[in-house]
Amino acid sequence: MAKPVLITGASSGIGYELARVCAAKQHDLILVARREDRLKDLKAQLEAAHGVQVWTYQADLTDAATRQQVFDWTQSLAQPLYALVNNAGFGHLEPFAKADWDKQNAMLQLNIVALTHFTRLFLPGLMAQGQGRIVNVASTAAFLPGPYMAVYYASKAYVLSFTEAISSELEDTGVTATTLCPGPTQSEFQDQAQMGEVPLFSGQLPSAADVAIYGYEAMEAGQRLAIHGVTNNVLAFATRLLPSKNLTDLMKTLQKPT
Repeated sequence: MAKPVLITGASSGIGYELARVCAAKQHDLILVARREDRLKDLKAQLEAAHGVQVWTYQADLTDAATRQQVFDWTQSLAQPLYALVNNAGFGHLEPFAKADWDKQNAMLQLNIVALTHFTRLFLPGLMAQGQGRIVNVASTAAFLPGPYMAVYYASKAYVLSFTEAISSELEDTGVTATTLCPGPTQSEFQDQAQMGEVPLFSGQLPSAADVAIYGYEAMEAGQRLAIHGVTNNVLAFATRLLPSKNLTDLMKTLQKPT
């Protein structure tokens, strides 16, 4: 039986597709998300299609006590992890001065605090066994400021910096940490973020399945930084060369609420 991969935010989007990729690669799975009905459906699909074992846990990871409960539950399974994928997160399009604070705070708790807490909870076990993978899902948003999504963009910059730092700390331990940075992707993210028809999400976008396949391969290779797509790689490089104000003004135009 293959050591399982734990994926947060597994009920939709990239997390959902990563679960499908991992199951196809014969990994057992521990899936965590808020929507229990979707988790149960996914469990049934993956076990039937691939013969793997799937455990599910319905949880709101913005709560610290709940995160500890999830960790304690995984320990009771007596299934040493192969990988932790911190995918859970959300964004919201709105000028910061008008934004609902409870929603912004929940974003910080999920995108930053939950990711950091889960990494701290599971990392010692991975190190003790001398092998493992961590994937923290950031975004190309990590490379520049994002007017109208200021907190979201800043949260992804944290994920990038944090993961690159622990990746360096983990050298020669057998454990690797990868920052996965997708750009705009076909998923439920736009609807959940209330992004409407903003220019940033116009045109042909890669699918969440495409990103998941790329992310899995980057995880297996132990890449520190995995930016999906040629255009996104160019954008990430350009942020080091172009004036910050020009980049910020560009993002303001691309994300202006309609």
